[in-house]
Amino acid sequence: MNPGKDTWILQCRPGFEAECGTEAAARTGGGCQAQAGIVTLQADRPPPPLEELVFTRQAFHQIAALTDLPAGDRINAILAALRGHETPVRDLLLENPDTNEGKELAGFLKKFALPLKSALAKNGFPLRREASQRLHLLFTDSRHLRLGLSDPGSGSPLPNGILRLKLPREAPSRSTLKLDEALHVFLDERERDKYLRAGLRVVDLGAAPGGWSWQMLNRGLRVIAVDNGNMDPALMHSGLLEHRREDGFRYRPNRPVDWLLCDMVERPQRIAELVGDWLKDGDCRRAVFNLKLPMKKRYECVQECLSALRQGLDAVGADYILKCKQLYHDREEVTAYVALH
Repeated sequence: MNPGKDTWILQCRPGFEAECGTEAAARTGGGCQAQAGIVTLQADRPPPPLEELVFTRQAFHQIAALTDLPAGDRINAILAALRGHETPVRDLLLENPDTNEGKELAGFLKKFALPLKSALAKNGFPLRREASQRLHLLFTDSRHLRLGLSDPGSGSPLPNGILRLKLPREAPSRSTLKLDEALHVFLDERERDKYLRAGLRVVDLGAAPGGWSWQMLNRGLRVIAVDNGNMDPALMHSGLLEHRREDGFRYRPNRPVDWLLCDMVERPQRIAELVGDWLKDGDCRRAVFNLKLPMKKRYECVQECLSALRQGLDAVGADYILKCKQLYHDREEVTAYVALH
């Protein structure tokens, strides 16, 4: 690695380090090294805001990389590494890679948090709500630590950048968590209140057994579920669901709807084209959809799909926003959101 450049630490889904690093390098001109769930970026300029990076969950500017921390005196070693960077911080995030080994650190981090906070407050790092920066301590094990700072635009306030959600007992499938997370990641509270209010109309393509439909029904929206498969019978009790056993690629509503949802298992290019056609034709105002990624060239595939979608919307003069993220509840896929103004 180049000691003359600044260092940023990026966290991602394990197995997607190459995509995370390729995207970061393309946006900064820097170089990357990777380990499980972590990408180390060295560049002359910082990475773009977190919301613009598809494969990065968390990001911070590295102050120090500590190795062989003494088991009985970790705090003093951390304080020494922070010398010269004393500043009030908004949050203290103790983090670990999203791996089996990383998850084993949970107990250690929980016990370590209170004495660390106390020591930091006494040594120039008080926690203050009005402060802008966050202090990150990313442990790869109990003796190895990446230490750094982020501001509200560059990093996530959530440990590891992961939004923890509980699976509702009534939901027909775990896929409901993907849409729930997407609606929290892509929309702020004001937008959720405005665009997810009761009575709005939704089409859910590839809906069975109804995990995504359930999210909208639970908010009082009216859903047309399009799938040749069976929907969970309990969803019909709401009186807000219409199930149409039709081909999701052929169905169109008789009048425009507020939302298009699509979680069909199909080539990502075909899904991007389908969603683009709905938007260009005015059949929906907003869309959330998944792109199932191939085994190879996953970053290139995402860029191809998003580029084609932008080109199609630009060609008709649409005013829109487009966001894309590999969410925590995604697996070999990414989730995208498009909204027409």
